[in-house]
Amino acid sequence: MSCVSFGGRAWLERLRAAADDPRPVAEFRSPEHSASKVRRIRLLAESGDPVIRESAALSYLAPIEVLERLADDEQPGVRCCVARNHNTPAVVLERLSRDPDAGVRGWVAANPATTGNVLAELQRDPQAPVRSVADWAVASAC
Repeated sequence: MSCVSFGGRAWLERLRAAADDPRPVAEFRSPEHSASKVRRIRLLAESGDPVIRESAALSYLAPIEVLERLADDEQPGVRCCVARNHNTPAVVLERLSRDPDAGVRGWVAANPATTGNVLAELQRDPQAPVRSVADWAVASAC
């Protein structure tokens, strides 16, 4: 089932307004998110299916408390998705930088919100792939 609803009056009005907008499509702003979208993300985060929890963890609309909770998920894939989310707070990324799963630590290193101190720690990670991503992130920040 899709969360997207097409054809409503508001949607049609936005579509008509966009047709007359002279700006390039790349400059269009997404519509503001609604409380119902955030409510759906909260529900997705509670799913018994880890793949659905992953989608909640990747959402740019995921509330901070949802990301904090999913950072403790038993499934490494869910924790990887929290580490990938650019809206994940630095304090959560710092916690995930000590995750037992190297994939999670690698995604923390790749996240632009990760602080320099955490990247410096990840450059000394026992796993070579994590160190490589951390080295790349530090080099890219210059």
